[in-house]
Amino acid sequence: MSAYYLTHTFDIHGGGMDLIFPHHENEIAQSCAACSGSKVNYWIHNGFVTANDEKMSKSLGNFFTIREVTKLYHPLALRHFLLGTHYRSPVNYSISQIEISSEAVFYIYQTLQDCEESVSSLKEESATNAKVRISPAAQECISKLHKEFEAKLADDLHTPSIINAALQEALRFINSSVNTLKKKQQQQQQLSTVKSLVDLEKQVREVLDVLGLLPSLSYAEVLQQLKDKALKRAGLTEAEIFHAIEERTEARKNKEFSRSDQIRSDLAAKGIALMDMGKETVWRPCVPVQQEQPRVPAQQEKLGAPGEQQNHPRPAEKPQSVVPADKQQ
Repeated sequence: MSAYYLTHTFDIHGGGMDLIFPHHENEIAQSCAACSGSKVNYWIHNGFVTANDEKMSKSLGNFFTIREVTKLYHPLALRHFLLGTHYRSPVNYSISQIEISSEAVFYIYQTLQDCEESVSSLKEESATNAKVRISPAAQECISKLHKEFEAKLADDLHTPSIINAALQEALRFINSSVNTLKKKQQQQQQLSTVKSLVDLEKQVREVLDVLGLLPSLSYAEVLQQLKDKALKRAGLTEAEIFHAIEERTEARKNKEFSRSDQIRSDLAAKGIALMDMGKETVWRPCVPVQQEQPRVPAQQEKLGAPGEQQNHPRPAEKPQSVVPADKQQ
C-alpha cells in the first residue's frame, strides 16, 4: 500500500515510541524482503501524552479530544503547547501548561500588533528612502533568529529552543524598538528604527509560519479570539469586565484602595489581568493567579512546645509565565 501511494522510498514515517519494536522493525524487515529498494529516509517516533503526570486513558477518566480542548483554548495555544516539548519526549498535558501557552501566544500577537501600529505612518517612507538603513543591532537580531531557527530545526526538530529562546529574544527586541520609536528622535534615526521593525517583523512571521503559528487572520482578529476564549473560561462577558473596571476606577477615586485591589485580584484569579495605561485601564488574558487563603492556626499550633519548630505548608506556586516583566500587569 505504501509503495503504491508513496513509491518504494518516502521521506517520513511516523508513529509512537511503543511501535519501534517490534512493529516498525518487522515492517523494515518485510519491506526489505519484498523490495530491496524500499526505505524510509526519516523515522519520527513521538512520545506519549499524559494528563497531569498520569497515563491518559478512558478508564481513568482523563481522556480528552482536541475538539474538547479547543472549546476553551485557542488552537494556536494548543499548538504552541505541543511545540514547547520535543516531539520524542513525553507530553504532559495540564491546565496550567496550556494556560501558559495561551498567554505566550497572546504576547506574541500583541507584540506584533504593537509593531504594526507603531510603523504604520512611516512604513512607506522608510521603504522608499534610499538613505535609510536598518540598524546594526536589528540586523544582528534578524541574522541570529534566522540562523538559530535553521540550526534548531536541523537538530532533530528542536522546537522548544525556538519558541522559548530565539523567538523570545526577537520579540523583546521588537518591544524595545517600539518603545524607542515613541521617544523623540531625529527623522533619519526614526526611519531607521521603522525599517528595522519592518524587517524583523517579517523574519518573525516567517518563523511562525513554518511552525504553524501564523493563521490567515489579522493580529487584531487573533487577539480578539484569544480574549473570547479567556472570557468563556472565566465565565464572564466583556460588559461585566468593563463594569468591574468602572467600579475599580470609582474605588480609586474615593481612595478605597483595598476595594480596588480586591477587584483586580478577583479578576486575576479568573485569568483576566487589568492593566493601567495612563488614564485608561485595559484588560487582557493571563494565567489565573491562585490567591492565598488566610489560614487560622490550630490551638496546639499556637501553643507549640517550647523550642519546637512549627512547619507551615508553603503556598502553591504560580505557574511560570513566559511573558516578560514589562508586559505583565
